[in-house]
Amino acid sequence: MIEIHDLVKAYDGFRAVDGLSLRVDPGEILGLVGPNGAGKTTTLRCLAGIVPPTSGRVAIAGFDLLQRPTEARQRLAFVPDEPHLFDHLTALDHLILFSRLYGVADGPTRAEAILADAGLHDQRLSFPGELSRGMKQKLVIACALLHRPEALVLDEPLTGLDPAAMRRMKRTVSDTAAAGASVIVSSHMLHLVEEVCDRVLIVSHGKSVLEGTLEEIRTQLPDVDADADLETLFLKATGGDQ
Repeated sequence: MIEIHDLVKAYDGFRAVDGLSLRVDPGEILGLVGPNGAGKTTTLRCLAGIVPPTSGRVAIAGFDLLQRPTEARQRLAFVPDEPHLFDHLTALDHLILFSRLYGVADGPTRAEAILADAGLHDQRLSFPGELSRGMKQKLVIACALLHRPEALVLDEPLTGLDPAAMRRMKRTVSDTAAAGASVIVSSHMLHLVEEVCDRVLIVSHGKSVLEGTLEEIRTQLPDVDADADLETLFLKATGGDQ
C-alpha cells in the first residue's frame, strides 16, 4: 500500500506540493497527471525519500517513511524520469548489485530472466555508455523490479521507448499490480494512463483537483460527453481548454 497524507513541500515559502493526500491499495494502479509545474515529480521524490517533506506523512506497506525509512524503502521501487546508472558497471552488474543490496535470494537467476524479459539479453555485458536512451530506461526498470517491490512508482516510464518496448512496459505495469503491488504512474502520455490505470488523480498547483475512475471524474465535470477521454477531462479540470 502507498499512503500520502496532507503532504506539503515548500521551497522558500512556495508550496510545490500543498496538502496532497492519496492512497493506492495493493493490486491497484493510480495515474498521477497534471500540468507542468503541478508538483507531480516533487510528490514522487518525497514519496521515494529523495527529498524530505516540509510536513505530512508518507507510508509504504504500512511503514512510515520518516520513522521506519529502511523498511519503507526496502518495499519501494522508484523509476525517475531520467535514468541514472553507474558508468563502470555492465547491465548485468547493475542487477547483481541490486540483488545484493536488497537481499534477493535468487538474484543471479532472476537478473538473467529480467534482462531477457526486458529485451536486454544481448546487452547484458554492455556498459551504460554503449546503450541507447531507451535501453537505459529498460535497465532502470529492470533494476526496480528485481526485488519484487510491494510499491512501484514510475515517473514518465515510456520516455525513449520504441513501440514494442512501450507495449512491454504497459504489460509489466499491469503484471506488477496483478502480483499485488501498489503502483503509481505519472505521465504526460495520457493514453498510457487511460489504458493501464484503475484510477486517476489530477493535480494542479500542488493540490488535488479531481480523483477517481474516468467514469467518476466525468460525473464531476459539467458539460462533458459521457464517453469523454482523459485528455478532454484533464483539459477541462485544469482549465487548459480555455
